[in-house]
Parts: sequence; structure tokens; C-alpha cells
Amino acid sequence: MDAPSGKVKNITQHTTVTPPKPFSADSAPAGGEDRFDENDASLWKLALEGSGAGAWDWNLETGDQIHSRRWQEMLGYEYGEIVARNRSFVERIHPEDRERVERSFNQYLEGKTTSYSTELRLRCKDGSWKWILTSGMVVRRSADGKPLRMIGTHVDIQERKEAEALLQQSEERWKLAMESTGDGIWDWHIPEGREFYSKRLVEMYGFTEEELHQHPDALDSRTHPDDLPQMLNDRQAHFDGLTPTYHNEHRVRCKDSTWKWVLTRGMVVSRDAEGRPLRMVGTHTDISARKQAEALVRQQAFFDPLTGLPNRRMLRDRIEQEIKRNRRDGRKMAVLFIDLDHFKEVNDTMGHDAGDLLLMEAARRLRACVREHDTVARMGGDEFTLLITELETDSHLEHLLQKLLHTLSSPFELHRERVFVSASIGVTLCPDDGSEVEALYKNADQAMYEAKGAGRNRFSFFTPALHEAAVQRARITNDLHDALTQQQFELHYQPIVDLSSGQVRKAEALLRWRHPKRGMISPADFIPVAEASELIVEIGDWVFSEVSRQLLVWRDTLHPHFQVSMNSSPVQFRRRCPAEKSWVKRLEAMGLPGMSLVVEITEGLLLETNASVSEQLLEWRDAGIQVALDDFGTGYSSLAYLQQLDIDYIKIDKSFVQGLDPGSTQFILCKYMVVMAHALGLRVVAEGVETSQQRDLLIEAGCDFAQGYFFSRPMPADALQTLLSTPQLSQQWIPTTTLHGMQLLVIDDHPIVRQGMVAALRQLQAGIEVLEASDGAHGLELLEANPRIKAVLIDLEMQPLGGIPTIRQIRQMQPALPVLVVAGSEEPEDFHAAIQAGANGYCPKSAGLRTMRHALRQVLDGTMYMPTFMGPASQ
Repeated sequence: MDAPSGKVKNITQHTTVTPPKPFSADSAPAGGEDRFDENDASLWKLALEGSGAGAWDWNLETGDQIHSRRWQEMLGYEYGEIVARNRSFVERIHPEDRERVERSFNQYLEGKTTSYSTELRLRCKDGSWKWILTSGMVVRRSADGKPLRMIGTHVDIQERKEAEALLQQSEERWKLAMESTGDGIWDWHIPEGREFYSKRLVEMYGFTEEELHQHPDALDSRTHPDDLPQMLNDRQAHFDGLTPTYHNEHRVRCKDSTWKWVLTRGMVVSRDAEGRPLRMVGTHTDISARKQAEALVRQQAFFDPLTGLPNRRMLRDRIEQEIKRNRRDGRKMAVLFIDLDHFKEVNDTMGHDAGDLLLMEAARRLRACVREHDTVARMGGDEFTLLITELETDSHLEHLLQKLLHTLSSPFELHRERVFVSASIGVTLCPDDGSEVEALYKNADQAMYEAKGAGRNRFSFFTPALHEAAVQRARITNDLHDALTQQQFELHYQPIVDLSSGQVRKAEALLRWRHPKRGMISPADFIPVAEASELIVEIGDWVFSEVSRQLLVWRDTLHPHFQVSMNSSPVQFRRRCPAEKSWVKRLEAMGLPGMSLVVEITEGLLLETNASVSEQLLEWRDAGIQVALDDFGTGYSSLAYLQQLDIDYIKIDKSFVQGLDPGSTQFILCKYMVVMAHALGLRVVAEGVETSQQRDLLIEAGCDFAQGYFFSRPMPADALQTLLSTPQLSQQWIPTTTLHGMQLLVIDDHPIVRQGMVAALRQLQAGIEVLEASDGAHGLELLEANPRIKAVLIDLEMQPLGGIPTIRQIRQMQPALPVLVVAGSEEPEDFHAAIQAGANGYCPKSAGLRTMRHALRQVLDGTMYMPTFMGPASQ
């Protein structure tokens, strides 16, 4: 409804709000938009109309107001006739009522009264006046508390007002008339303590006239405890002459123990000489239907319909109240953002009904984890927010966070199936991190994404560094929109080396962003942002076009079967392009076979094994495009996925390669990955190779291909072409020595140890011949008789000729022959003695046969091998 006149003050901000503008012929919305929508599915509108009241809806921002059909009919108009004749509500208020209506309205908006409800006279179409009871409530406010929207009702009280007027003429006629309106009547003789109730009033609460005592306490004692104080205050205010009439809304307990909302109104009709009230009469009106409608409005406005939790609007209000309380009491509170991990997969695989069940159960679990005065709200989708108040110690919060992670990671039973999800939780503290609602929201959101990016199923606290990262992401997002059009992207290529030959017939295309102001931006910084904004789809398409163009050149100049790998984001799988623009069709149009391209996908994509992903992989397989599973071993992949999907390569993540040492856990894992892949018909590429030892161990493990800084850093296409055109390049990357047909000499006086060494050496490569000697003298004889011996492995403690004298004589016979000491001693003086005698390396027997083989390869390549007991500097 319109404000009566003047300006309305908002007590929260001490500012003025100009009342809405009356409709004008040229400003009224077209197409009936100014009408109360009778077909609107909003339950509150149906409920209000169903109660017999006229409804109104007022947008305080725009001044637009909508009145229902019932309101217009009250005044004698056809539906829509008032708008057509441009008559506003405020113009119809009786001049004597305007000041009172305005005062009541302002007191409500200023917070001086808890509700807005007043009586007024409106001019009807025929010029007569009709009494209306108008009630309303603010249902939406701005962040600073300014009212933005009100809704309410108009109730026709003309008959009751006429009946009240009859009281001045005849009390009996008044009572009879009031009864005819459906209201209950009460008549209180105050000094005597007697109150008489009409038959209608008694029946309203389910009693007979004999059952309800004619005494003021009979109904006062049945008033709801929450409503009683205000009711007594309003009654006393009228007794004291502060209000012209007594007016109050409260609940009364009926005979069947249910609660009924009533509007009680009355007036003192006689006083003594000192002004004390002697007699008061009034009515009770059943307003339960209206109250139910208002409750429904509140439910829809402030609560999530699925879970019943407070929604974003109510949460904001509670946070604002807690911030004020914290400032006053010096306490802390925490805001937690919770995002359910893998919820989308549940929705996609089991349907939205199962997803809704999961959300309702998650809401129940969250409520069970917190205290009664804490708040659990649903922000939308699979996101929840917790407001934890009255924090005493950090340990309480840490305990709660662990409890939340545990309860949400426990299995959910949905349609007789067990489903597992987890949660990523972002935490911010008030006032430590901020004291404004929006700041706390942003902080918690940034911390939540940090937890999700760190692997999910964990919590993260907000830090200033997260804020800086968020600002950086925002800048990157803005700049990404210009990067493609301004040609800021470029591709670098890293060679993929065949470990059996050292040849390069493959390369991986790696995206680089050369920002005009900030220089090179790391893919780790901009790829996640591009995926979040879905710009990765356009960027990925550009990468494909550049790779295809480069393939035409390299298959002509380097090798006719040259192959390039490129990365594909999961976002691209979700955004299928038209068939005529698919990569398969574009390769065909360029005359390139599918085998020229390898698409690298992440293990996380395997969790989205829906029809779209499977169809895409099948299309690539049929076209000959190969698929590599990137970062293998770090995600969620399993043998089942590798068997079901069309994968050609697995790429061992660099985190396994970087820790490669003989006998290390990483070496064992790499070897098992290779064995598993080969058993499934897949080939293996190792990433992140940086040392010759890593290369040699990967060769020993049977790995097919490798890439990394040991071979070459990524470089522009023309630089890579120059590099790959270098003669004997493969000999620089793969050991020049070949063990095939080589003779090795083992000198050791312990027969079991010697036999183990011989067996291990023969496993290095087919065609190796190993000669044995039990002491130094025998070893020198074999060396003289066999000029094809290419290396000697020797112990130190032997009789009659020990290791040190034997090494010296070997140096006299063949100064350049590689000699590796394999001794039981781990004493530095023995190491130094062997090296001074001419040994090329020293490997303790305790290191194992695998380390011995690695040490042998190293000395064969002309590199000194030193044992780990000599310290890190020796390696």
C-alpha cells in the first residue's frame, strides 16, 4: 500500500525514504503488470486471498504497488478499473484518518512497534466511506536495513464499525450487531473483577457458556506465554489514556489445546471521577487464517524449502546481529562455508531425487554437530554456511571442524544404495578477519576453495594470502578475455624421448601466456581460472588449431609419423561442439591422420564417466586419436577405469620420478606401474626426468618414454625443430654404452655373494657374459686372457691378493677400464683407499643388487659413483 504522506524514516540508518509515486497514466506498467497476479503460484498470495482479505504488494524501491481483485471489489470497482482511472490508495484515505495512519506506519518502520496494523476509512466508487483494517510487514530489506518491499492485507471491517457505533445508542443492539459480524464480545466490569463473554466468543475456543468462567483470568490464563507481556502492556497503555483504543494480537489456547490467533480490540466506556477505568468492552476476531498466511510468507522469505534451514537472507540478519553483540561483549564468532565434494556425481548418476535426499540428510547431520544457538543455513545447491557464536577457544572450533568432516564423509543411504561424499570447509573469524558480512562471506568462500584445491575433505582457514590470491584470480579472469583476441598465448613444445633408442618422434604442446605487462604467467595460475570461467573451451580450441598447423610442418620436415600431445580440460568434455566442428572432422579436413594427435586427460575426468565422456573417447578411438592419462598415480583412477575406457598411454607423475633412487619406494611404484600398464596393453611416459640416474632407473624399470629437463625444457616450435635436427642427439640423451655382448668380470672370494652378483648382472640385458674370479690373482689372469672385458666389479677383503693391490695392477694393465668396488665395508678410509688405487666407484654390498647395477651403468658412462655413506655432497 502507499505511504499516507510525507517521508518515512528508517530507524536503522536514520535516513529518509521517499514514499512511492502514485500511478500515472503514462507510467503504469503495460500489459497488466500492475495487477495482482491471480495465477501466481506463490502460496502466500493464495493463502491471503483464501482468508477473504484483500492483498497488497508494495515495492519500496520503485514505488510500484499491486492490489488484489478482492481489494478493488471492496471499494465497488471491477478488477483493473482503479488503475485505468488512475486513483491511488493515498487519495482515498479519509482526511481525518491520514495523520493517524501515517504515524502508525512510521512507528512500524522505525521499530517502535512490532507490527503495522491500523484502521482507516477509504472512499468507495459511489463516494461512500468504508472502514478497512490494513496490516502489513516488511519482507525484504537492503544490506543496511532499509525496507525494500512490504506485503499485507485489507480486511473489510465496515459491519463491525457500524456495530460499534450502535453501542452509543443501545448496548443490547450493539452486542447483537457485533455477534452478527462473527466476532466474539467481552464486557469487563473492572472493579468487580467480572467479565462477561458472549456465546460466540466462548464457542470460538471450543467451550460452552457453562465451561468458561466469567472472569478476566479465564482467557488471560490461556494466553500464550510469549504473547502475554505485550498484551498486558497494550491494555495498560489504554487504561492510562495513552491510546484511544485497546488493540492487540495474541494466541489463546483452545479447549482442545490448539492455539488460535485472535485480534482483541476494546475501549473503556466508563471511568470514575479520578479517571480510573470502571468498564471496558471489546471483541475477539479470529485471525488464524491471516497469521498462517503471514507465517507462510516468512517461511518462504527466510527458510530453504527443501531442508527447512535458514536461507541466505535470514543468515545475513543473524550474522549482523552477532557482529553487533560481539562488539559489545568482545567475543568471537566463526563463519564456515561448506561445499559437498562430488555432489554433482550423485545428482548425475542417481537423479535429483537422490540428490535432494542427500541434501536433507546432510542438513540434519550438520544441525546435530552444532549447539542450539549456532546457525546452520543453506546458501543454495550443495553449499551450506554455519555461524558458530560465542567462541571461547580455538580448540573448540578445531574439534567441531574434525567432527563436521567425519560426519559428512560417513556413507549416505539413498534408495538402498550407499553413497560417499565429503566436504571442503572454509573458515573465517570475526573480528580477526573482518567485521562486515560481505567481507566474511568472501573470506570464507576463498578459504573453502583453498580447501577444495588442496584435495578436498579438509578445512582451510582464511589468511591474507588467500585474499591476495583471490584478487589475483580476479585480475587474471579479466585479462583472460583479451588474451586470445590480442594473441598473447603461445605454445611451447617439450620432446618426449624413446628410452629404447633416444629418438624423438613425439612432443607435448604446453600453453604459455605472455602478458604484455606481467610477462610470462604460470599455467598453474591461469588454467584453473580459465576452467572456472569456461574460457578454457575457446583456449583449448585455439591450442588444437595451432597444434594441427604445427603437425603439418613437422610431419613433413622431421618425421612422417611425428605425434604431438595436447592437454584437454574436463570442461571441454562437458561442452560438446557441433559435429562439423569436432576435432576429428577438422583433422580430416587438414589431411592429418588421427594417430598424429594424443589428447591428455586427467584422472579426475574418469569420475565423470557419463555418456558424454564415453562417447567422446569412442569417437577419438574410431578416428585413431590416442589418449593419455596424465598425472597417473595422484588421483582416483583404478584398473576398472583403465579397462573400461579407451586409454593408450599412462603418464607417471613427476612426483614419483623426482624421488627415484635404487631401492626406493618410488622406484618400486614406478616399476609396478609399468608392469601393470604393459599387461593392459598400454605404454608408459615418465614426466619430470631431471637426472641421468632417474633416466637409467626408468630404463631399468622398462618405461617406454620420458620427458623432462634432463632432455630439454619446453621451447618454441622453431627452436625444437632446430634441436631435433642436431646430429647424434639421441646419443646425448641415452647411454652410449651398450651392454649387449659385453663381458664383465666379478672378483669376490665369497661364493654365494659372487653368484648373486653374477645373476643380477645377467638380468641387466640379454647377451651379457659374466666371468667369475675368487681372488685378485685369478681375476688378473682372466683379465689378461679376455680382452673383451669392459668392466670389473671387485671386493676388497680377499686372500691371497686383496682388492687394493689388484686395482693397482688393473690400472697398469688397462688404465681406462672401469672398475667398481663392491665391498662389505662402509668406512670412509676404505672408500678413499679404493679411489686412490684407481677405482671409478664404490658401492657397499648393503645397498643391494639393484643399486649395484645402477652404479655399474654410471661408471660405464664415465661418471664416478660414490656411496651414500659419504654424505649428500658426494652424490
